[in-house]
Amino acid sequence: MSNENKLQSLLSGKAAKELFAKLYGSDTAVVEAQISRYTGLIKDFMLKFPETRGDVHLFSTSGRTEIGGNHTDHNHGRVLAAAVNLDSIAAAEKNDTNTIVLYSRGFSGVFRVELDSLEPREEEQETTTALIRGIASRFRQLGYNIGGFNAYIASDVLKGSGLSSSASIEVLVGTIMSALYNEGCVDPKELAKIGQYAENVYFNKPCGLMDQIACAVGGFVAIDFKDTENPVVNKIEFDLAKAGYSLLVVDTGGNHADLTRDYADVPREMKSVAAAFGKTVLRDLSVDKVLADIPALRQKVGDRAILRALHFFSDNERAAAQAEALKAGDFYAFLELVNESGSSSWRLLQNVYTNQNPAEQGVTLALAITERFIRQKGAGACRVHGGGFAGTIQAYIRHEDVNEYVSVINRIFGDRATTVLGIRPYGTLHLNPLLDE
Repeated sequence: MSNENKLQSLLSGKAAKELFAKLYGSDTAVVEAQISRYTGLIKDFMLKFPETRGDVHLFSTSGRTEIGGNHTDHNHGRVLAAAVNLDSIAAAEKNDTNTIVLYSRGFSGVFRVELDSLEPREEEQETTTALIRGIASRFRQLGYNIGGFNAYIASDVLKGSGLSSSASIEVLVGTIMSALYNEGCVDPKELAKIGQYAENVYFNKPCGLMDQIACAVGGFVAIDFKDTENPVVNKIEFDLAKAGYSLLVVDTGGNHADLTRDYADVPREMKSVAAAFGKTVLRDLSVDKVLADIPALRQKVGDRAILRALHFFSDNERAAAQAEALKAGDFYAFLELVNESGSSSWRLLQNVYTNQNPAEQGVTLALAITERFIRQKGAGACRVHGGGFAGTIQAYIRHEDVNEYVSVINRIFGDRATTVLGIRPYGTLHLNPLLDE
């Protein structure tokens, strides 16, 4: 039996159906759709690489959603994140060259990286090629094996939705290298750090580590960034669906152009408060010190910086409390904390709209409509999702209210504005060993 036929057979087997039910949802139609998706992936791989050696491997890496700790990580705070059931998948195989060759569905052309030249290249910044080169370089620096491979990638992680499509791809490429050349020995947390390195040094984006960790580890993940080199990562087992709620993200369709200053001002202003006390980040301060020195701080850093610092202190503690609520199975306490976090982001952090364009407030409007809906139903929670200013909100809605909520929101923001998500218990996976059981 050819490798292609073997994989097709494995995808229709019992192990695949059980795995896909855990990754994507237990509905039979959902599982069958995923089997077709992977079948199509294999066919596309074979079309791009007809010279296949007959040892194709399948991979999946989740997207992620931020659950708690809005703009806390860049000041060494705590966050709560979770893997979602939208993912990036790949078919990959070693090749006989020292080159990584990668195609991605929806993109024309090919990404090609020669492994004998792994220095950063200025002309590649902000490209997928830069990420691939950076991941290979970091593998080599850390003493892992590297080698050429052919890959075909497809992703349904929505771009611009705050679900971390780039982090998902970074961790996916690292997982391929780990499986094909290192017997899968690279720890998920290490894969996350490798992805961050590639994004920081090669892609030239100063991102934190939350996105990559959530994509790599899976489930609900509480992360403490007090020691940024070695963050404390704790996975939490909690079944959101069994709690009777769905998690939704609403894309308000806001324009992200010209928001660089808004995003940069948040950590800059928080750190200006820390600097007033001779510290680098707010995590090294107590809220009591800030409160005691507000009269002088107003002159040094301004009121908004103080408000944003107060948000950091409250949301940093709240992220830890949310994690404890999930551990204890107290979902109603968790929902209260989500609403508190959303209120703090709106009032103190002030990242639901930009002062550059106050006429456009899609995030604010979506939150106002959602809060009204939740009050009418008597249950639920919502908050801004991710960086803010434009883009998405997050809502927890009871299963029986989801269709009505989607109808209300989509009437305002468009037919495809709302996405219903599941929390995926696994992060990044090499599927072959799991399918061949």
